[in-house]
Amino acid sequence: MPEIRELTLAHSPDPDDAFMHYALAAERIDTAEFRFRHVLEDIETLNKRAMRGEHEITAVSLHAYAYCLEQYALLPHGASIGDKYGPKIVAKGEYKIRDLKRSPIAVPGTMTTAYLVLRLALGDFEHVVVPFDQICERVASGEFPAGLIIHEGQLTYQRLGLTQILDLGEWFHGVTGGLPLPLGVNAIRKDLGKDIGRVSGYLKKSIAYGLEHRDEALAHALKFGRGLDTKLADTFVGMYVNDFTLDFGDRGRAGVKELLERAHAAGLIPQPVALEFAPVE
Repeated sequence: MPEIRELTLAHSPDPDDAFMHYALAAERIDTAEFRFRHVLEDIETLNKRAMRGEHEITAVSLHAYAYCLEQYALLPHGASIGDKYGPKIVAKGEYKIRDLKRSPIAVPGTMTTAYLVLRLALGDFEHVVVPFDQICERVASGEFPAGLIIHEGQLTYQRLGLTQILDLGEWFHGVTGGLPLPLGVNAIRKDLGKDIGRVSGYLKKSIAYGLEHRDEALAHALKFGRGLDTKLADTFVGMYVNDFTLDFGDRGRAGVKELLERAHAAGLIPQPVALEFAPVE
Protein backbone atom coordinates (compact mmCIF):
# COMPACT_ATOMS: atom_id res chain seq x y z
CA MET A 1 0.00 0.00 0.00
CA PRO A 2 1.25 3.53 -0.74
CA GLU A 3 2.25 5.63 2.23
CA ILE A 4 -0.48 8.00 3.43
CA ARG A 5 0.35 11.62 2.71
CA GLU A 6 -1.32 14.39 4.71
CA LEU A 7 -1.76 17.81 3.13
CA THR A 8 -3.01 20.94 4.82
CA LEU A 9 -6.15 22.41 3.25
CA ALA A 10 -6.66 25.88 4.70
CA HIS A 11 -9.91 27.76 4.24
CA SER A 12 -12.31 30.12 5.96
CA PRO A 13 -14.90 28.80 8.45
CA ASP A 14 -17.71 29.91 6.15
CA PRO A 15 -20.65 28.10 4.55
CA ASP A 16 -19.34 28.34 0.99
CA ASP A 17 -15.89 26.94 1.80
CA ALA A 18 -17.41 24.26 4.04
CA PHE A 19 -19.78 23.29 1.23
CA MET A 20 -17.10 22.95 -1.43
CA HIS A 21 -14.75 20.94 0.81
CA TYR A 22 -17.46 18.78 2.40
CA ALA A 23 -16.69 15.65 0.40
CA LEU A 24 -13.05 15.79 1.53
CA ALA A 25 -13.93 16.47 5.16
CA ALA A 26 -16.47 13.63 5.23
CA GLU A 27 -14.34 11.31 3.04
CA ARG A 28 -17.07 10.97 0.43
CA ILE A 29 -14.61 10.61 -2.45
CA ASP A 30 -11.56 8.40 -2.98
CA THR A 31 -8.39 10.47 -2.63
CA ALA A 32 -5.96 7.52 -2.92
CA GLU A 33 -3.00 8.02 -0.58
CA PHE A 34 -3.78 11.68 0.13
CA ARG A 35 -5.53 12.87 3.28
CA PHE A 36 -6.51 16.47 3.88
CA ARG A 37 -6.12 18.20 7.23
CA HIS A 38 -8.55 21.12 7.30
CA VAL A 39 -7.23 24.33 8.86
CA LEU A 40 -9.97 26.91 9.43
CA GLU A 41 -8.97 30.56 9.84
CA ASP A 42 -10.31 33.96 8.82
CA ILE A 43 -9.32 35.13 5.36
CA GLU A 44 -6.89 37.84 6.45
CA THR A 45 -4.97 35.28 8.54
CA LEU A 46 -4.94 32.92 5.57
CA ASN A 47 -3.65 35.72 3.37
CA LYS A 48 -0.72 36.38 5.69
CA ARG A 49 0.11 32.71 5.98
CA ALA A 50 -0.08 32.26 2.21
CA MET A 51 2.44 35.04 1.81
CA ARG A 52 4.76 32.93 4.00
CA GLY A 53 3.93 29.74 2.07
CA GLU A 54 2.73 27.87 5.14
CA HIS A 55 -0.05 25.63 3.75
CA GLU A 56 0.08 23.26 0.78
CA ILE A 57 -3.42 24.25 -0.35
CA THR A 58 -5.08 27.45 0.77
CA ALA A 59 -7.93 29.80 0.18
CA VAL A 60 -6.51 33.25 -0.43
CA SER A 61 -7.87 36.60 -1.51
CA LEU A 62 -7.07 37.32 -5.15
CA HIS A 63 -5.47 40.54 -3.87
CA ALA A 64 -3.07 38.57 -1.65
CA TYR A 65 -2.38 36.05 -4.43
CA ALA A 66 -0.54 38.81 -6.25
CA TYR A 67 2.08 38.56 -3.47
CA CYS A 68 2.33 34.72 -3.51
CA LEU A 69 3.16 34.06 -7.14
CA GLU A 70 6.55 32.47 -6.59
CA GLN A 71 5.23 29.84 -4.19
CA TYR A 72 1.69 29.13 -5.38
CA ALA A 73 -0.14 28.30 -8.59
CA LEU A 74 -3.75 29.36 -8.94
CA LEU A 75 -6.25 26.52 -8.98
CA PRO A 76 -8.77 26.82 -11.83
CA HIS A 77 -11.57 25.86 -9.41
CA GLY A 78 -12.67 26.77 -5.90
CA ALA A 79 -13.08 30.49 -6.54
CA SER A 80 -15.74 32.74 -5.04
CA ILE A 81 -16.92 34.99 -7.85
CA GLY A 82 -19.72 37.54 -7.70
CA ASP A 83 -21.58 38.09 -10.95
CA LYS A 84 -22.96 41.61 -10.47
CA TYR A 85 -22.87 41.24 -6.69
CA GLY A 86 -20.19 41.15 -4.04
CA PRO A 87 -18.89 42.82 -0.87
CA LYS A 88 -20.89 45.83 0.21
CA ILE A 89 -20.39 49.13 1.95
CA VAL A 90 -23.14 49.52 4.53
CA ALA A 91 -24.02 52.34 6.90
CA LYS A 92 -26.58 53.34 9.48
CA GLY A 93 -28.96 56.13 8.61
CA GLU A 94 -28.52 58.66 5.83
CA TYR A 95 -25.16 58.17 4.14
CA LYS A 96 -24.02 58.72 0.56
CA ILE A 97 -21.11 57.47 -1.49
CA ARG A 98 -19.64 60.98 -1.42
CA ASP A 99 -19.50 60.74 2.39
CA LEU A 100 -17.21 57.69 2.40
CA LYS A 101 -13.98 59.71 2.38
CA ARG A 102 -15.02 61.90 5.29
CA SER A 103 -14.61 59.37 8.09
CA PRO A 104 -12.98 55.97 8.68
CA ILE A 105 -14.47 52.84 7.13
CA ALA A 106 -14.28 49.54 9.00
CA VAL A 107 -12.66 46.98 6.68
CA PRO A 108 -12.01 43.24 7.15
CA GLY A 109 -8.32 43.43 6.20
CA THR A 110 -6.05 45.28 3.82
CA MET A 111 -5.13 42.16 1.85
CA THR A 112 -8.73 41.20 1.11
CA THR A 113 -9.97 41.58 -2.44
CA ALA A 114 -12.88 43.60 -1.09
CA TYR A 115 -10.45 46.23 0.23
CA LEU A 116 -8.55 46.27 -3.07
CA VAL A 117 -11.73 46.83 -5.10
CA LEU A 118 -12.88 49.56 -2.72
CA ARG A 119 -9.55 51.31 -3.25
CA LEU A 120 -10.13 51.10 -7.00
CA ALA A 121 -13.62 52.53 -6.57
CA LEU A 122 -12.80 55.31 -4.10
CA GLY A 123 -9.08 55.96 -4.24
CA ASP A 124 -7.49 56.67 -0.88
CA PHE A 125 -9.70 56.62 2.19
CA GLU A 126 -9.26 56.31 5.93
CA HIS A 127 -9.86 52.83 7.28
CA VAL A 128 -9.67 50.72 10.44
CA VAL A 129 -9.18 46.94 10.27
CA VAL A 130 -11.93 45.12 12.18
CA PRO A 131 -12.64 41.36 12.31
CA PHE A 132 -15.08 40.68 9.48
CA ASP A 133 -17.73 39.19 11.77
CA GLN A 134 -17.80 42.32 13.98
CA ILE A 135 -18.18 44.97 11.29
CA CYS A 136 -21.98 45.05 11.04
CA GLU A 137 -22.47 45.26 14.80
CA ARG A 138 -19.88 47.98 15.23
CA VAL A 139 -21.37 50.07 12.43
CA ALA A 140 -24.85 49.55 13.90
CA SER A 141 -23.58 50.69 17.31
CA GLY A 142 -22.30 53.93 15.80
CA GLU A 143 -18.62 53.18 16.40
CA PHE A 144 -17.98 53.47 12.64
CA PRO A 145 -20.14 55.37 10.16
CA ALA A 146 -19.67 52.73 7.44
CA GLY A 147 -18.25 49.26 7.02
CA LEU A 148 -17.08 46.96 4.25
CA ILE A 149 -18.81 43.59 4.67
CA ILE A 150 -17.91 40.20 3.26
CA HIS A 151 -19.15 36.63 3.76
CA GLU A 152 -22.69 36.14 5.13
CA GLY A 153 -22.89 39.76 6.29
CA GLN A 154 -23.88 40.50 2.69
CA LEU A 155 -27.23 38.83 3.44
CA THR A 156 -27.80 39.75 7.10
CA TYR A 157 -26.81 43.42 7.45
CA GLN A 158 -30.41 44.65 7.20
CA ARG A 159 -31.30 42.86 10.44
CA LEU A 160 -29.28 45.53 12.25
CA GLY A 161 -30.94 48.43 10.49
CA LEU A 162 -28.08 49.03 8.09
CA THR A 163 -28.45 50.14 4.49
CA GLN A 164 -26.36 49.44 1.41
CA ILE A 165 -24.30 52.35 0.11
CA LEU A 166 -22.33 50.53 -2.58
CA ASP A 167 -22.17 46.97 -3.93
CA LEU A 168 -18.65 46.38 -5.25
CA GLY A 169 -19.79 43.55 -7.52
CA GLU A 170 -22.25 45.87 -9.21
CA TRP A 171 -19.56 48.55 -9.45
CA PHE A 172 -17.05 46.18 -11.06
CA HIS A 173 -19.66 44.82 -13.46
CA GLY A 174 -20.48 48.36 -14.53
CA VAL A 175 -16.95 49.68 -15.06
CA THR A 176 -15.72 46.56 -16.88
CA GLY A 177 -18.59 46.16 -19.31
CA GLY A 178 -20.12 43.16 -17.56
CA LEU A 179 -17.32 41.10 -16.00
CA PRO A 180 -17.83 39.12 -12.79
CA LEU A 181 -15.81 40.05 -9.70
CA PRO A 182 -13.35 37.37 -8.48
CA LEU A 183 -12.90 37.55 -4.71
CA GLY A 184 -11.44 34.49 -3.01
CA VAL A 185 -9.44 31.88 -4.89
CA ASN A 186 -7.73 28.61 -4.04
CA ALA A 187 -4.02 28.14 -4.56
CA ILE A 188 -1.68 25.17 -4.39
CA ARG A 189 1.98 25.23 -3.47
CA LYS A 190 4.27 24.61 -6.40
CA ASP A 191 6.61 22.36 -4.44
CA LEU A 192 4.00 19.57 -4.67
CA GLY A 193 5.44 19.12 -8.13
CA LYS A 194 4.11 16.17 -10.11
CA ASP A 195 1.30 15.61 -7.59
CA ILE A 196 -0.34 19.00 -8.26
CA GLY A 197 -2.63 17.73 -11.01
CA ARG A 198 -3.91 14.78 -8.97
CA VAL A 199 -4.51 16.85 -5.83
CA SER A 200 -6.19 19.53 -7.92
CA GLY A 201 -8.48 16.87 -9.36
CA TYR A 202 -9.58 15.70 -5.90
CA LEU A 203 -10.40 19.27 -4.90
CA LYS A 204 -12.53 19.74 -7.99
CA LYS A 205 -14.31 16.43 -7.38
CA SER A 206 -15.20 17.65 -3.89
CA ILE A 207 -16.86 20.77 -5.32
CA ALA A 208 -18.76 18.67 -7.86
CA TYR A 209 -19.88 16.26 -5.13
CA GLY A 210 -21.31 19.11 -3.08
CA LEU A 211 -23.22 20.49 -6.05
CA GLU A 212 -24.56 17.02 -6.90
CA HIS A 213 -25.48 16.22 -3.25
CA ARG A 214 -26.66 19.67 -2.27
CA ASP A 215 -28.80 18.83 0.76
CA GLU A 216 -26.07 16.71 2.30
CA ALA A 217 -23.36 19.32 1.76
CA LEU A 218 -25.64 22.16 2.84
CA ALA A 219 -26.37 20.44 6.16
CA HIS A 220 -22.62 20.43 6.79
CA ALA A 221 -22.23 24.03 5.63
CA LEU A 222 -24.94 25.20 8.05
CA LYS A 223 -22.59 24.44 10.95
CA PHE A 224 -20.56 27.43 9.76
CA GLY A 225 -23.50 29.73 9.02
CA ARG A 226 -23.16 32.26 11.88
CA GLY A 227 -26.85 33.05 12.17
CA LEU A 228 -27.98 31.86 8.74
CA ASP A 229 -31.05 29.67 8.53
CA THR A 230 -31.29 26.94 5.91
CA LYS A 231 -32.84 29.22 3.29
CA LEU A 232 -30.24 31.99 3.68
CA ALA A 233 -27.39 29.48 3.83
CA ASP A 234 -28.63 27.94 0.59
CA THR A 235 -28.80 31.42 -0.97
CA PHE A 236 -25.28 32.28 0.18
CA VAL A 237 -23.84 28.99 -1.04
CA GLY A 238 -25.57 29.52 -4.38
CA MET A 239 -23.94 32.93 -4.69
CA TYR A 240 -20.40 31.62 -4.26
CA VAL A 241 -20.42 27.90 -5.11
CA ASN A 242 -21.63 27.48 -8.68
CA ASP A 243 -20.36 26.91 -12.21
CA PHE A 244 -17.66 29.56 -11.69
CA THR A 245 -16.43 27.51 -8.73
CA LEU A 246 -16.05 24.37 -10.83
CA ASP A 247 -14.02 26.35 -13.35
CA PHE A 248 -13.41 30.08 -13.83
CA GLY A 249 -14.43 29.83 -17.47
CA ASP A 250 -13.62 32.55 -19.96
CA ARG A 251 -15.60 35.29 -18.13
CA GLY A 252 -14.12 34.40 -14.76
CA ARG A 253 -10.58 34.40 -16.10
CA ALA A 254 -11.23 37.70 -17.84
CA GLY A 255 -12.43 39.12 -14.51
CA VAL A 256 -9.25 37.98 -12.78
CA LYS A 257 -7.07 39.48 -15.49
CA GLU A 258 -8.98 42.77 -15.53
CA LEU A 259 -8.96 43.21 -11.75
CA LEU A 260 -5.24 42.53 -11.40
CA GLU A 261 -4.37 44.76 -14.36
CA ARG A 262 -6.41 47.62 -12.91
CA ALA A 263 -4.83 47.10 -9.49
CA HIS A 264 -1.32 47.23 -10.94
CA ALA A 265 -2.09 50.28 -13.09
CA ALA A 266 -3.37 52.05 -9.95
CA GLY A 267 -0.19 51.17 -8.03
CA LEU A 268 -2.08 48.92 -5.60
CA ILE A 269 -0.10 45.74 -6.29
CA PRO A 270 3.66 45.75 -6.85
CA GLN A 271 4.02 43.95 -10.18
CA PRO A 272 2.06 42.66 -13.17
CA VAL A 273 0.61 39.21 -12.55
CA ALA A 274 1.21 36.53 -15.16
CA LEU A 275 -1.53 34.03 -14.27
CA GLU A 276 -0.38 30.45 -13.80
CA PHE A 277 -3.24 27.95 -13.43
CA ALA A 278 -2.55 24.53 -11.98
CA PRO A 279 -3.51 21.48 -14.05
CA VAL A 280 -6.44 19.21 -13.14
CA GLU A 281 -6.22 15.42 -13.50
